Amino acid sequence: MKRAFQGLRKSRLVAASAGLVLGLAAATACHAANEIVIGASLPLSGPLAGFGKYQQWGYQTAVDDANKAGGVTIDGKQYTFRLIVRDDKTDPNVAASNTETLISRDKALVMLGSCTPALVNAGALVAERKKVPLVTGCDPLGAFRSVRKWHYVWDIFFDEAELSEAVFKMMDDLGVKTDKTLALLHDNGPDGKVVGGQIWPALAKKYGYKIVQKTEFPVDNMQFTTAVSELKSKNPQVVLVDAITPQAVSIRKQMAAVGFVPKVLDMEKGAEPEQFAKAAGKLSDGVLVGAYWDPSFKYPGASQLSKRFEKETGLSVSQHIADSHAAANVMIDAIIAAKSLDRAQINKAIAKTDKVYVVGPVKFDQTNTSKLPIAMSQWQDGKPVIVWPRDLATGTYIQPK
Repeated sequence: MKRAFQGLRKSRLVAASAGLVLGLAAATACHAANEIVIGASLPLSGPLAGFGKYQQWGYQTAVDDANKAGGVTIDGKQYTFRLIVRDDKTDPNVAASNTETLISRDKALVMLGSCTPALVNAGALVAERKKVPLVTGCDPLGAFRSVRKWHYVWDIFFDEAELSEAVFKMMDDLGVKTDKTLALLHDNGPDGKVVGGQIWPALAKKYGYKIVQKTEFPVDNMQFTTAVSELKSKNPQVVLVDAITPQAVSIRKQMAAVGFVPKVLDMEKGAEPEQFAKAAGKLSDGVLVGAYWDPSFKYPGASQLSKRFEKETGLSVSQHIADSHAAANVMIDAIIAAKSLDRAQINKAIAKTDKVYVVGPVKFDQTNTSKLPIAMSQWQDGKPVIVWPRDLATGTYIQPK
């Protein structure tokens, strides 16, 4: 992944005008008086580095485009936007300290979020306390709402309950034949506990599935011999997994090593980025993961953004370029609408957002969230294919091999 991202344009990598430093802390707090600093703490290293680098590209692209369009004029003065990114190393404590540093030392007027509840919420709490507007994607809405009543933090993403139910709806709608035996494997992180520990068991009962195995594991665990042996012996035809990418890859490989192949394999969270498909190779074929965006969706600029990303990076597109690009544009649009550098006024402008972005319609409700609809994506020959719902499908469902 690191080698691939070296193919980004020099302006993406060095980004002297944007103060962006890949994989490192932002270089300096100094910036021109006519620059509006937008801060972001992202996982550029550690287990979630793949997600962070997609987000970084989405944020930077939105900032670059806004500057090419002339930036913003406030009280007769012209301003450009500058993105400063710090690496949170997939550590919530670092995400929190980065947010503090970006606001106090780097003089960020506003913030953009990290990825996953643990990282986003850690930084969001700092921004909320300091009354600094923060817009994010990559944080499931239930986990976001559960933290507190937010006033200065805004989330554009999917709802865990809808994501969790999508695989059941897909099986019913597409007529996927199984004996309705089910296994659940999930980490003990915030979303793993909610999705794997609570929502999936309730849905299994609702849809008439029998749970024959339920395994919870630490978020840093990489050895799944016992869990996979149990899968082999109980032979469930449907397996649902909620884990980060390294764990998802390890589980998939260990399943193959013992010759266990379910008819349906849904690996939420960890199977989304391209790193999963590359690391798992042909074993990724047939693996499902919930989706909220695809370049084929009829949103303004969706196809163009995908082509731009692939041309600039040489990588397959990820849906995280869309929610990050939209989050940055929501923030930029709010600053332009507020015509002010006052954070409270910018925050009021965010609340009034009602526009279709590259990720779809964005309009925040009273919980400061904007919900994205859910689809089911499946890896096929190293590419993500939308297989459900039928009206959005770009391919047909296949079983894992």
